[in-house]
Amino acid sequence: MQNARVQPIISRPGENALFIILNLKQAEDTVNTVIDFSANFSALTRSLTGRYPEAHFKAILGFSSNAWDILFHDKKKPQELETFKEIKGPKYTAVSTEGDLFFHIRADRQALCFELASIIQEQLQHVTIAIDEVSGFRYFDGRAIIGFVDGTENPEDEIAADYALVGNEDIEFKGGSYAFAQKYLHDMNKWRALSDEEQEKVIGRKKFNDVELSDEIKPKTAHNVVSKAHDEEGNELKIMRANMPFANASKNEYGTFFIGYSRKFSVTKQMLEHMFLGDTEGNLDRLLDFSTAKTGTLFFVPTVDFLDDLAE
Repeated sequence: MQNARVQPIISRPGENALFIILNLKQAEDTVNTVIDFSANFSALTRSLTGRYPEAHFKAILGFSSNAWDILFHDKKKPQELETFKEIKGPKYTAVSTEGDLFFHIRADRQALCFELASIIQEQLQHVTIAIDEVSGFRYFDGRAIIGFVDGTENPEDEIAADYALVGNEDIEFKGGSYAFAQKYLHDMNKWRALSDEEQEKVIGRKKFNDVELSDEIKPKTAHNVVSKAHDEEGNELKIMRANMPFANASKNEYGTFFIGYSRKFSVTKQMLEHMFLGDTEGNLDRLLDFSTAKTGTLFFVPTVDFLDDLAE
């Protein structure tokens, strides 16, 4: 396990991303078809990476708790893999939505995202049902659609694996990761009605240069205050975010696809509870006045070795 090959969780966001969520059909050949596809997944991604090395192509495959029970019923289950339960707060709700298979595809060339998506559709269309597909893009210098730099709170590259990948606490799944996915829609008319200074107090950072606001200025309801998680000793815990903006401007639809990779889902869950239920002082995340969670699903991303071994 020391040299386990991990899926590309800790990698650059890419210029384009495609997020695909599928459900498993109750068909006679579902299990064998999906397992065969999963066993060949790393070969598919290696082929595209080798053909277009300059495009920084990466792809990730994850499984829900329900999918794990169906596909790998004879195997042990990751310790914190469960069906995400709705978090209903006094003002906001983190909804729970369905989904069995999760694909996170990213590349500097959108054509490569499409290429893998078309292969997935071709090989799995008879045993899966499409739940959602979101096409994301890099917005200027890595900003969310609301204009602020996203991912600033991510751990540095040198320590990212410590926060994003399972360790010795669940040795059989070391190198895997818990992927929590949410699709947010933003009320841009309401957001644009705020001044830059008001927006900065919602986020907790300066809009132009991404500098964090001082504690004297920053409200306790700021997103970068409320959304933090801590251990029992008060040390901050982090996750690896790979958020991407998406939009359909003609329909006035603007959003963020939040994807949080974590060593333990309990860390991400604590962040969500602070945002939607309130932190230890009862503060809710002010950003949720402008952003509505439309989906919420938990997946586990096993190692490449786990996937390859399915061929046996």
